Amino acid sequence: QVQLVESGGGLVQAGGSLRLSCAASGSIFSIISMAWYRQVPGNQRELVATITRAGSTNYVDSVKGRFIISRDSAKNTMYLQMNNLKPEDTGVYYCRLLNTRIYWGQGTQVTVSS
Repeated sequence: QVQLVESGGGLVQAGGSLRLSCAASGSIFSIISMAWYRQVPGNQRELVATITRAGSTNYVDSVKGRFIISRDSAKNTMYLQMNNLKPEDTGVYYCRLLNTRIYWGQGTQVTVSS
């Protein structure tokens, strides 16, 4: 089993920054990729950014140039640096890990006020 715990969410004004963290513990092996998703009420969970075992990254168009996904393998932690935040970035942000199956964290709320 793998446990994922997100942190770093909060309330920020438009144009501000937040850094999310996702700490992984448990049976962490053969990680294929990790990712950040976000969800707002009434909408499906949206993929925001991914990072592979090799370190390749990918972003949804709406956050390119503003968000940076990274991973510290020694700390088993993934990060999402979010800059120039916009109200449309508001949502619950979830961490996802893929090895032999998919694991999800419990989510952390990000609210961007205009």
